Amino acid sequence: MSAPRDLDYWSFVELAQERLNSKFGDHHRSATEVLLTLNRASDIVTYDLESTVHRPRGRSWSAYRLMFVIWLAGPIEPNTAARLTGMSRAAVSNLAKPLVEAGLLQKAAVAHDARSVQLSLTPEGEDEIVEVFAAQNEREAAWVDVLSETEQQILVMLLNKLITNRSQFDVRGRN
Repeated sequence: MSAPRDLDYWSFVELAQERLNSKFGDHHRSATEVLLTLNRASDIVTYDLESTVHRPRGRSWSAYRLMFVIWLAGPIEPNTAARLTGMSRAAVSNLAKPLVEAGLLQKAAVAHDARSVQLSLTPEGEDEIVEVFAAQNEREAAWVDVLSETEQQILVMLLNKLITNRSQFDVRGRN
């Protein structure tokens, strides 16, 4: 058996499966492998995008997600932004504050709810998100270039199937 420091990700998955088999016998081996791999892929891609595209521009992945949603959805209330980004309402508020201070977002009162505001991009914010999206999209294309167009469509179809069929049990989450 390898020492923990000698493990790479895939040898860790193999080790985890062996240990889980010895402790739990007939556990759902492929389910564990699918979700470990899905989480790992998501973490790797997100870290890469944040470290190569967003951090060099002084932003975070989360700030990008918020600006991206506001850019495409148009002026929206923070609760809608939270739902569309998969963040909490508090996270949206905390992210919006420095973006407003930087002149990238603006807040405006909402006529139908005196307690809420509407978030929108300023012209500077729109310029920034257009530039950043172009860089992100190039990086996204580089990531998926290893897959054929058909494989890309199959992957999206399979991920959508996982997401849309979660109603079979009590799923906890923001969305």
